[in-house]
This record gives sequence, structure tokens and C-alpha cells, in this order.
Amino acid sequence: MRRSEFLRAVDTEFQARATSLVNDLGLTALRGRTAVEALADGTPPREIWLALCTEMDVPEDRRYGVGRQEPRKR
Repeated sequence: MRRSEFLRAVDTEFQARATSLVNDLGLTALRGRTAVEALADGTPPREIWLALCTEMDVPEDRRYGVGRQEPRKR
């Protein structure tokens, strides 16, 4: 997962709360760091996404493959 895919996934899943969650929510799996802090520290976006999903009780079926753009049609 790329950073852009992470941000797209967060926006899609959490909508109006997205910015607040990535800036303010300390994630247990990331030793209390926020998503923004973890990204700055070099934590892989996929790891942050899964930690955020766990913390926010996102159902398993909405955790994988999100944030990806549809492939370009040729």
C-alpha cells in the first residue's frame, strides 16, 4: 500500500472524521503514535491502515484492497 492509497482508504472509510483520526488518534498497535506520526517515522502505510482499522473496529471485509484506484482501461 502506498501513502496515497492509505490516504484514499482513510478518506473513503472514515469520511468527515478522516483528518481528525489520522492527526489525533493514538493507535495502540503503534505504541500510541498517531497515523501522521507513524508515517513521518517511516512506518509502512499498510501497517498503519491495519492498526487504524483494528482501533476503529472496521470489519475485516473492508480492510483489504481499499484505496486502490481502478486500473486504467486500454
